[in-house]
Amino acid sequence: QGQLVESGGGLVQAGGSLKLSCTASGRISRFDSIDWYRQAPGIQREMVASITSGGETNYGYSVRGRFTISRDVAKNTVYLQMNFMKPEDTGVYYCHGQKVINVEGATGHSWGQGTLVTVSS
Repeated sequence: QGQLVESGGGLVQAGGSLKLSCTASGRISRFDSIDWYRQAPGIQREMVASITSGGETNYGYSVRGRFTISRDVAKNTVYLQMNFMKPEDTGVYYCHGQKVINVEGATGHSWGQGTLVTVSS
């Protein structure tokens, strides 16, 4: 396990941009993937974006074309650049790290505490 800390949340107007950061206390390269999830009250947790240790990225359908996930290995940080934001992007954004820990494919997980993003109309 490694500690993950998110930052960069705040209030933004619809159509605007925010950039979130997820910084690991250890080497972020220890994780097989780093993901961003978001949670809003009464709404199922949604996978927003993911990046693997090999650099492969995936995005939730609702954010494709608007959000970009990237990493800076030297800074042990993963970023989520959010553009053209919509009110439905509002929620608590969590950074999640996952690593395969045995041959059966079991995984270890690390979660940040979350950062609140609010998009006003």
